Amino acid sequence: MTISQGDTLPDATLVRMGEDGPTAVQMSDKLKDRKVVVFAVPGAFTPTCHSAHVPSFVRNKDKFDAKGVDEIICISCNDPFVMQAWGEATGANAAGITMLADANSEFTKAIGMDFSAAPAGLISRSKRYAMLVEDGKVTLFQAEESPGVCDLSGGEALLDNM
Repeated sequence: MTISQGDTLPDATLVRMGEDGPTAVQMSDKLKDRKVVVFAVPGAFTPTCHSAHVPSFVRNKDKFDAKGVDEIICISCNDPFVMQAWGEATGANAAGITMLADANSEFTKAIGMDFSAAPAGLISRSKRYAMLVEDGKVTLFQAEESPGVCDLSGGEALLDNM
C-alpha cells in the first residue's frame, strides 16, 4: 500500500553519518511532536536528484523555516557514506538538511514507494516524492509519476501547497 495524505508514517531505522561514523536514526523520534518535511530521491548523485531536487530544498530552507518546519529530511536508498558526501557536494549539509540513508529500503518499502529500474542500475530505490509530516501524520503528499522529473516534489511546489 502506498502512503497517502492522512496516513501515519511507520517507524523505521535509517542511518546518518555522525561524528563517530554511521548512526542509527529512528523515524519516529524525528517526527514525534514536530513539523517535518521529508523528501526522497531515487539516488544520490543521479542527474535530476543532484541538479534539481536537493537544490530546490537548499535554496528554500529559510522559507520552510518561516512556515514553522522543524527539519527537512532527504532520504535515499544509498549508504550513509554516500549520503554524507552528497550532502557536502550539494550544500545540503551546510544548509541544515538532514541526509538519511535507507540502505536496505526498509522505510521506502514500508510506505510503498519502492521501485527498481535494472537497466539504469537502480535496484530497490525510492520513487521521488515530498511530504509534510506533522507529529507523524502525512498532511501533504506530492509524488512524481516518473523518477526523472521534479515538478510536484520540488521545494517550490511543496511550499506552494503548504
